[in-house]
Amino acid sequence: MKLFLDTANIQEVREAAALGAICGITTNPSLAAKENIGDLESYKSSILILTQLIDGPISVEVTAAEASRMVQQGEEIATWHPNVVVKIPSTMDGFKAMAVLCRQGIPVNQTLCFSINQALLGAEVGVRYVSPFVGRMDDEGQDGMQVVREMVQVFRLHGIKTNVLAASLRHPMHVVEAAKAGADVATIPFKVLLQMTHHPLTDVGMARFTKDWQQAAKP
Repeated sequence: MKLFLDTANIQEVREAAALGAICGITTNPSLAAKENIGDLESYKSSILILTQLIDGPISVEVTAAEASRMVQQGEEIATWHPNVVVKIPSTMDGFKAMAVLCRQGIPVNQTLCFSINQALLGAEVGVRYVSPFVGRMDDEGQDGMQVVREMVQVFRLHGIKTNVLAASLRHPMHVVEAAKAGADVATIPFKVLLQMTHHPLTDVGMARFTKDWQQAAKP
């Protein structure tokens, strides 16, 4: 399972890139707004910086709600860099836009996906990624990870090549469960990435190693 970072923060991406474990980025309008990005031109500038830090897929979401505008934005976003993937929401207009963009060979990440039916519609038109939002489904009393499991199972059963990208992951166990479910990708916030690096027994072991070394080095 590949790991993507879910952020529009350049410093977070820079630190994550140093770990060597992150091979892609996902962004959305909310994450961009956190970085005071309020227009496509500013969004583009930030994305181009991210492409210098991570050599992998970088998902950029449209902000329009109507199909024709989604297509226009998607076509523009796709020109920013060869690694850019256009994120389109799983709405009626979104599916129409996905169909147009996929026919043009533009890579699409189907976002805000909450059901197998939505995922099947996106896969049918040829999206590269479908992103089930695990945490948000959990918030509504639905088992988000079960949807990921079933999505993986259905795609494999029918030989569907669309990648299942587990999104809205809130903690390290979500990452573990996504891997066990067979997700192709898990996209995680920087906070979760930091949590993945930590284990209290590692800290205890390091303290013991340091203490023993220092004692051995005493004259």
